[in-house]
Amino acid sequence: MTDSAESPLNTGLLLYLPYRAMEARVFEDIRAAGFTDMTLAQARVFQRIGPRGTRLTDLADQARVTKQTAAALVEALERCGYVHRTSDPTDARARLVHIAERGLEVAGIAARTVTDVAKEWRAHLGARRYEQLRNTLLALRDIVDPYQ
Repeated sequence: MTDSAESPLNTGLLLYLPYRAMEARVFEDIRAAGFTDMTLAQARVFQRIGPRGTRLTDLADQARVTKQTAAALVEALERCGYVHRTSDPTDARARLVHIAERGLEVAGIAARTVTDVAKEWRAHLGARRYEQLRNTLLALRDIVDPYQ
């Protein structure tokens, strides 16, 4: 189903395609750097870990997976040394997932790749159109991102 008579692709798909391309580039660069033990599913949970740690239930919600699936992915990431868990200082019953030293290496590679891709997109679209795109997407985020 489309949302425009001019295009056979709906806007949601048009938003997803660039994300998928960037995700593939990031994952390819991570693997090329020798981090071959992280799966794409693990990476999708990993990228949602906040700088002060994130609860497993929040990771599951943001990644749109069950708590059990998120737990299995986090356990695998922990076994590989990408994350570690600590007690949540605000709730003694809860634990926080943090990025470990090895995970910081992966995050650095991912950040560089994201920057490179953004530069390519900017060069392709031109500075004005790229900034318009970013500003439009930031405005759209106000109504679609409950995690901001």
